[in-house]
Amino acid sequence: MSYPNDLLSTRAVVKPGLYAVIPAAGLVNNVVPGIEGCKISIVASPKLGAGFVQYVVRAGQGGKTTAAWAKEDRIEAFLYCAEGGCRVSVQGETRTLNAGGYVYAPPGCGLEFAECLEGTVLLLYKQAHIPLKNFAPRIHWGNSNDIPYRIYDDMENVFIKDLLPLELGFDMNMHILSFAPGGCHPFVETHVQEHGAYVLEGEGVYLLDERWMTIKKDDFIWFGPYVPQAAYGVGRGPFTYIYSKDCNRDVPL
Repeated sequence: MSYPNDLLSTRAVVKPGLYAVIPAAGLVNNVVPGIEGCKISIVASPKLGAGFVQYVVRAGQGGKTTAAWAKEDRIEAFLYCAEGGCRVSVQGETRTLNAGGYVYAPPGCGLEFAECLEGTVLLLYKQAHIPLKNFAPRIHWGNSNDIPYRIYDDMENVFIKDLLPLELGFDMNMHILSFAPGGCHPFVETHVQEHGAYVLEGEGVYLLDERWMTIKKDDFIWFGPYVPQAAYGVGRGPFTYIYSKDCNRDVPL
């Protein structure tokens, strides 16, 4: 940290209960018991209006958990390695995850990580699982680099990957959406699902509610149910982000 080079300014826009755009430049560090050697930014929580909690974790050499994270009975968790690498354990199974690697931990399992490389960036996500009779989720490991893109909604300049199984046992998914320059959503979406999105590469412009905003790598975006949203990819390369989605459940009354 040092003195600013110019007048203080930000691209952050936060509308609690509706949406938020949080650039990396504005993130602050939080102390989270059970995690050491890391800079942790809590980018989404119920205080914002989100139905989940998400961290952006920037690990130093050897960053680790000292206790299982998100091990509460009803809590399911997801870890995605955006950059670098580390060792991750879920219920006694340990794997090395490099950039693109991820794991889903069912309710009550929690997850641990250790031996982080310097410069590792992890996304940690947790939410309360909604059980469904006769269906249950399971531990799921993967690497997004091993999953081929498929064309999104018949548009050959927009591509998507599903990171978790499309099964009723899972009440959430994580997707990677990528726009070639000039690619866009086929229409302005308005839906019950909320999203938390972390930009992996490129630049775009994003419509949230009634406002178009410039977005770039390392930005975090959240928007709540029924907020109109759409994006265009701009710049010279792909505009790509990983985002969460609640799914496979009816709405309780």
